[in-house]
Amino acid sequence: MAAIATLAMTGSGHVSLAAAASPSGIPPVANVEPASGAVVGVGHPVMVTFTKPVVDRAAAERTITVTASKEMTGRFEWTNDNVVQWVPNGFWPAHSPVKVTAAGWKADFNTGAAVVGVASISAHTFTVSIDNQVVREMPASMGKPKHPTPIGNFSAMSKERSVVMDSRTIGIPLSDPEGYRLTVNWAVRVTSGGVYVHSAPWSVDSQGVANVSHGCINLSPDNAQWYFDTVHVGDPIIVKQ
Repeated sequence: MAAIATLAMTGSGHVSLAAAASPSGIPPVANVEPASGAVVGVGHPVMVTFTKPVVDRAAAERTITVTASKEMTGRFEWTNDNVVQWVPNGFWPAHSPVKVTAAGWKADFNTGAAVVGVASISAHTFTVSIDNQVVREMPASMGKPKHPTPIGNFSAMSKERSVVMDSRTIGIPLSDPEGYRLTVNWAVRVTSGGVYVHSAPWSVDSQGVANVSHGCINLSPDNAQWYFDTVHVGDPIIVKQ
């Protein structure tokens, strides 16, 4: 592992029974994600949680290093007063170990295959490549003009076998003609605001043809299950026009 980069990423949970030793003036580290031994997607950030609010953020950042098999650059983002993540510019190398140190805490995780999903709003497709080879192009339906799917680079935040979606969370009453409350399957979270890639049997006729969702990326049940079974948390999801 050749290069050391100052840190950041989001991950799977590991909770320590005892906080790691920390330099003077910096709270001990309570947790680092991804957890040691985890296998995550190539877009996964590194997240460091301190035991209490950090006063000197710059000093805390200086205690954090990430060692990967190629040189990585990135940026720190503080999600609250005691949690910082380092977001890499670009993807981690696939099938590769990554080492993290943070104020005395050490963690080792691995990346899996580079599973990259690309949603094309205009083409109505969701295309998945694995290690730079396209393996599946699927008809999809994205957000209608009134509720557009956000454009940008994201990564899979979580995988939920089923999730209840309620239109009231995006300001649409159940009594509205567009109101809904339903359980969806094979759901991969794209944003904290509730955008998912998920199974949508009700929109199969529109998938590949028109964008009719309230912002999510709709797939057929078979395609949604295949993607759910293939993707790792942290794998990139790119939404383009």
